[in-house]
Amino acid sequence: MVALVWFKRDLRLGDHPALARAMAAGPVVPVCIVEPDYWRQGDVSGRHYAFLRESLESLRADLRTRGSDLVLRVGDAVEVLDRLRHETGAAELFSHEETGNAWTFARDRRVAAWARGQGVRWVELPQCAVIRGPHDRDRWAATRNRFVTGDVVPAPRALPPVGLRSDPLPARLGGEEDCPGRQTGGRGAAEALLDSFLTRRGLTYRKAMSTPLDGAAACSRLSPHLALGTISVREVMQATAARQRAVRGTRDGWVGSLKSFQSRLAWRDHFMQKLEDEPELETRCLHRAYEGLRPATPDRARLEAWCKGETGLPFVDACMRSLRATGWLNFRMRSMVMSVASYHLWLDWRATGLHLARMFTDYEPGIHWSQVQMQSGTTGINTLRIYNPVKQGRDQDPEGVFTRRWCPELADVPDMYLQEPWRWQGRVDYPPPLIDVAQAARAAREAIWAVRREDGFRDEAARVVRKHASRKDPGRHFVNDREARARTRGRDERQLKLDL
Repeated sequence: MVALVWFKRDLRLGDHPALARAMAAGPVVPVCIVEPDYWRQGDVSGRHYAFLRESLESLRADLRTRGSDLVLRVGDAVEVLDRLRHETGAAELFSHEETGNAWTFARDRRVAAWARGQGVRWVELPQCAVIRGPHDRDRWAATRNRFVTGDVVPAPRALPPVGLRSDPLPARLGGEEDCPGRQTGGRGAAEALLDSFLTRRGLTYRKAMSTPLDGAAACSRLSPHLALGTISVREVMQATAARQRAVRGTRDGWVGSLKSFQSRLAWRDHFMQKLEDEPELETRCLHRAYEGLRPATPDRARLEAWCKGETGLPFVDACMRSLRATGWLNFRMRSMVMSVASYHLWLDWRATGLHLARMFTDYEPGIHWSQVQMQSGTTGINTLRIYNPVKQGRDQDPEGVFTRRWCPELADVPDMYLQEPWRWQGRVDYPPPLIDVAQAARAAREAIWAVRREDGFRDEAARVVRKHASRKDPGRHFVNDREARARTRGRDERQLKLDL
């Protein structure tokens, strides 16, 4: 009996449990559906679609070398799958579980209803450590560790031929135009990045990942590939572990850098689990008391200036312009631009989060919306991080190379005034700052803490802690919930934070 294998955010043949399970049952038809309605959503863009097309071309080439092909169809998933059922006689559908946005969640529910109605058995398998359905949060880390250290599923050597037609893919989808400096999609690009990171680029990862210049080379840059699944987290973690064994005992920086990288990979699954457990955090404040804190309709002029990199705050503007052109920022800069938008400019995280989602080539909903809320102070359990953009510019770009690259109108401003050009007496064609940095931060801090002092705040914060907080002690070891309560007894939940 023929089975359909639905490729979604898992565009690879290696370490593909759904494909392996389907092949064990009989002949398979690999399918990918490009859904125009998805590409009309507010969190996707042309740069995502361009990366997807390159990744699909790579996957298709890999399938053809094994005697098969990728059947590409354009349309509504339910309608496409139903036509494929008639064309192939398939009674089984295999895919991986997907932690996507609200649209993909609703689509999967429609597919599930269709499958039940047509007598099609839909088998969904995990492709990462995210757990679907009820689970013991205290034992989540142990479950994750078992998954990522499990056997990597080898890519098939051969697959049966496929004689079905494919639809031509639209040249453009996603609204926003593609960006010239974005990364290239595809399995080959992912493998090359992993190799260069583990053998050369990653040596200074621990130190360089926070800087906007050095971070672009020192970071793995695997995030868009992990987001679309051209390589799996398990593959990356096990390759990193092998490299860790090889460099054990050395003192040149590799040991610390690879340890930090493994930690970030673990946090990736941790944050994706949050969205899986509480899908509403894409659209609603994790701590309910923060609903309505900021205007639901953001100040249009401020939002537009922030999106375009015209806030009058040089380091913020440089980051936003760089992001538009390249599709990437390192983590500290992502946190900083979101913090400035939420605190200094007092913009609602849902509007600014959508813009960043469209700009990040590596947009991963589970990580993105968790981080957007965390950097906006709406989780109720994280330490407030109100970044000072002037200080960040001086600390992370002390010679002004990054700032001047993306804000060339500041080329002649002396270093001592570069991050505060409004204090310079010379002439510069650059907008004045939208806000007073110190005053805006002070007002935001007071507003956030006023909410934290309200009756009932701590009870809701405790709910968030139980459901979402890391079970890590100060020594960064996972602990169970009972131990966590004992160790934090007498402390205000307001001080609990997630270490990144």
